[in-house]
Amino acid sequence: MFETVVVGADESATAAEAVRVAIELVKLTDGQLHIVTAYKPGQLHSPAGDEFSGSLSSADLAQNVLADLASRARSGGVAVQAHLKDAGPADAICDVATQVKADVIVVGNKGMQGMRRVLGSVPNSVAHQAPCAVLIAFTT
Repeated sequence: MFETVVVGADESATAAEAVRVAIELVKLTDGQLHIVTAYKPGQLHSPAGDEFSGSLSSADLAQNVLADLASRARSGGVAVQAHLKDAGPADAICDVATQVKADVIVVGNKGMQGMRRVLGSVPNSVAHQAPCAVLIAFTT
């Protein structure tokens, strides 16, 4: 069964729903949840040019998102490990899935409609390179 579940997440509502679905899967098996957040290195800049301009990196933002999602999972009674990766989202998700020998990867269906479905999206890329089963959660 799906005892080791990997879910890819960012700050979007779609990702939050994918995490919710992953939490429910893990509860069924008393398994382990791995939440993956990918980022591209860089500094975030405030358009106002205030004193905090450049003080927060994309890694910091991704770490905050990851900590919030992991906290939600723990609050739901789920064992969780958080993974912050400097990589593209699909590569990061599949790399972690390979490392932890995941039974299933959960991703939201963001980008699975219209031209993005044809040209590529994170769920589509994950589905094509995953080392295990993939559950694409309906989120829109």
